Amino acid sequence: MPDQRRNVATSGPRAWRARIKSTKQGSLVWRIAVGVIGGVVLIAGIVAIPYPGPGWLIVFAGLGILATEFEWAHRLLRFARSKYDAFAEWLSRQNVVIKGLFALGTCAIVLATVWLLGAAKMIAGWFGIHWAWLASPIFG
Repeated sequence: MPDQRRNVATSGPRAWRARIKSTKQGSLVWRIAVGVIGGVVLIAGIVAIPYPGPGWLIVFAGLGILATEFEWAHRLLRFARSKYDAFAEWLSRQNVVIKGLFALGTCAIVLATVWLLGAAKMIAGWFGIHWAWLASPIFG
């Protein structure tokens, strides 16, 4: 019967990770680093969800990073992907009115954020428009 042991990498990223995790302190530092990096990526993805672009992709990347060290993140990643796929399938079955309302809601979120962050006044200024209501209520 052939040897069933896993091949241990002697060079490359896997070997580097194995060297770091070979001590108790190294393993703790590795888990903390993965937790912080994965957490930052996850939070950035959550913030980016309502905006055009890869918000959900960033969320799944953050969960994927966390899942390399944490079982709860692996379970959450599987759950989130299944719910995302179910929602995308549901939305694809809807008529054009529902899809249009969803797109309108996304546009409203983007425009509200642009206004709240003061970008609306800045962009309008490029075109010589100086309307007071474009100023951000947060940043003036």
